Amino acid sequence: MTTTHTPAAGEAAPSARKTTYREAMREALREALRTDERVFLMGEDVGRYGGCFGVSLGLLEEFGPERIRDAPLSESAFVGAGIGAALSGMRPIVEIMTVNFSLLALDQILNNAATLLHMSGGQLPVPIVIRMTTGAGRQLAAQHSHSLEGWYAHIPGLRVLAPATLTDARRMLAPALADPDPVLIFEHGTLYNVSGDLPADAGPVDLDHAAVRRAGTDVSLITYGGSLPKALAAADDLAAGGVSAEVVDLRTLRPLDDATVGGSVARTHRAVVVDEGWRTGSLAAEISARLTEQHFYDLDAPVERVCSAEVPIPYARRLEEAALPQVSTIVAAAHRVVGEPAPAPAGGTRRQPVGGRSG
Repeated sequence: MTTTHTPAAGEAAPSARKTTYREAMREALREALRTDERVFLMGEDVGRYGGCFGVSLGLLEEFGPERIRDAPLSESAFVGAGIGAALSGMRPIVEIMTVNFSLLALDQILNNAATLLHMSGGQLPVPIVIRMTTGAGRQLAAQHSHSLEGWYAHIPGLRVLAPATLTDARRMLAPALADPDPVLIFEHGTLYNVSGDLPADAGPVDLDHAAVRRAGTDVSLITYGGSLPKALAAADDLAAGGVSAEVVDLRTLRPLDDATVGGSVARTHRAVVVDEGWRTGSLAAEISARLTEQHFYDLDAPVERVCSAEVPIPYARRLEEAALPQVSTIVAAAHRVVGEPAPAPAGGTRRQPVGGRSG
């Protein structure tokens, strides 16, 4: 289990510098390219345009067109080329513009990258990293906004990552490149502009464990990626009303860290799973099932799930907001599992905190 460290009284806080999620990802790419000459970046508009979301801006000028390769508009072709490069000893980083477009390369990802090591009896590892933007909240409509991480987490042979913090954005890439298996990194589009302090001494990220981002005693809020800020905001609202929420960031969606998730629920005895994917057949459903299988007698209430509405993500802002998990819906779910009435809405998407607990 990974926890967030708070300096004790008199202890000097680690040095940190201001940055954004986008800049942290770019720094991770730059470090990988400088450290290993086998590493190259390939995808649509990653070179001269600097990436559709600006992550690779300036890397073409620094590393040249042999290592920052603009690809044609064919996900199947350039993901397949990346798989071939990985089989040949390179360490490709392939960028797919959005998760929706990754479906055009699903045959390459599922039938080739994920299976070759197994089907070759361990002779053909495919050490490729595939990055893609995921999630809604940016008014980009259905073909650019879905959260399909759960689909890929269903596939054996893949490692699936969802960096939600600046440190994870900066530090997940290096161990992903060192992994002999294909690694998919899902970057939520709403996180790119998030800014904060990145500890200068942050070491490599452990890809095998979830992180407890906030300790609590009454309910576990289990989430990942772009929903983490909402879960933390919901925990603040709940705390103001006397409900102590623990927030668990899954970080790695395949393989799931059952021990950290289960350990949290064993402490709080209640769980709310927040997942921007659709409820039916979702990652939230898998986590709920595992908690029921492994921690049935630890649970004091049924597991709640807060997921996106079962519709294509709308374009109109109010409809999009209504379709997605929000702070208010997370707070309401938490109140249901602790057996307290939810506070009345007070405008916007968040709810006002309630008074003290009733015992």
